Amino acid sequence: MFGNLGLYSKINYFFLLGILAPLPVWFLSRRFPERKWIRLINMPILISGPGRCRLLELLTTICGFCNFVVYWKFKGWWARHNYILSAGLDAGVAFMAILCYFFLQIKDINGPQWWGMDADDHCPFAGCPTAPGVKVDGCPVVN
Repeated sequence: MFGNLGLYSKINYFFLLGILAPLPVWFLSRRFPERKWIRLINMPILISGPGRCRLLELLTTICGFCNFVVYWKFKGWWARHNYILSAGLDAGVAFMAILCYFFLQIKDINGPQWWGMDADDHCPFAGCPTAPGVKVDGCPVVN
């Protein structure tokens, strides 16, 4: 799967990127020690963020960035209201997930079709039976 002929062979280059990416931040933090914000750059989060670019993760990233800004600009407000805000947002996501399930998916309304939603884009034999001797058109027979 991750070898030269595999479907995900290019992902091996990201291990090299993951090793090398923090080095510029480290060098910059050594070169400019008076700039404290350089040490706050987190390369694993910056690298993994675009890979998880679905709507919910994008919304979570935006909320995290806004939370970061509020923390640095208005620490008193953040200390007083952050717990209630995060509990409300988590409860809202859970409540909407339940509502979406009961009102949309039960009626086979699954939302827009896009490349991340395809369930049949992987192995063509994923739906084939694995019991010995069972014959289905288009599937290999397991002995």
